[in-house]
Amino acid sequence: MLAVLFQTLPFFALIGLGYWAGRTRFFTEEATAYLTKFVFYFALSAMLFRFSANLSFAEVMDWRFVGAYLLGTSVVYIIATTVALLRRRGVEEAAVEAQCAVIGNVGFLGVPMLVLLLGEAAIGPVMLVLAVDLIVFGSLIVILITGSRDGRMSMGIFRTVGAGLIRNPMIVSISLGLAWSAAELPIPEPMNQFLSLLGAAATPGALFAIGASLASKSAERLAVSGWLSFAKLILHPGAVAISAFILFPVEPYAAGVMIAAAALPVAGNVYILAQHYGVAPHRVSASILISTALSIFTLSAVIAWVSNV
Repeated sequence: MLAVLFQTLPFFALIGLGYWAGRTRFFTEEATAYLTKFVFYFALSAMLFRFSANLSFAEVMDWRFVGAYLLGTSVVYIIATTVALLRRRGVEEAAVEAQCAVIGNVGFLGVPMLVLLLGEAAIGPVMLVLAVDLIVFGSLIVILITGSRDGRMSMGIFRTVGAGLIRNPMIVSISLGLAWSAAELPIPEPMNQFLSLLGAAATPGALFAIGASLASKSAERLAVSGWLSFAKLILHPGAVAISAFILFPVEPYAAGVMIAAAALPVAGNVYILAQHYGVAPHRVSASILISTALSIFTLSAVIAWVSNV
């Protein structure tokens, strides 16, 4: 555990550096927004394309893995939704809280950290987790909020969801990379060097951007945010572990990567959605802040455990 904690500390130190830069206003919110945009659209996309272009769809696609992750995640999603509804929150707030409970920072934190700590073989499983999060649960929150406001489901909702997926650079870069791999095209050396150089900026840039964005977050409604952080850091990896090891027996290494990905703190894009729709942004903000701080210890513990399974 202590050895893994020391391995994860550099990642969280970069987040801490970004947080300091944001708090001291050395990095303004506008600067953070532009850095995040650079990482999201360019550096991370280059990294994901390069990773996926060196995989085959057959190597990546594992329906047992997808089933295990979907089941474990859905259980926690339903629990978080039920708790919100029992507190007399509406469907919109329940959808946002459920998103906090199951959507981790896989793109910005999980991809670089888990690939480095668990090995390059983690690339495929991490990408599957990312794809399920974006396609299934990223679509679900839009459908629930929009459907709740309109009072019905319409084709317009699904057009909005489809357009959002098509414009998401992570989905696009993974899809293009797998298509490149399926065509069995070699990556020319200048292109490979370009992708390597640009992709290398993803890890430090993403971690710094996470920290800088946390500097503008506030820790309000601590009781609810504490519950959502517990759901994300403890319940989610626990449910996924039961699903992966018992209900859908997944190959141990892939199961370990899946559980570690489930143990990641609440993703920043949940806040973007909450702010966009005007649904509980402060609650989400606090959940991101608390879960990220606690994950220094909980994520290290989970990685240490799955590394020895």
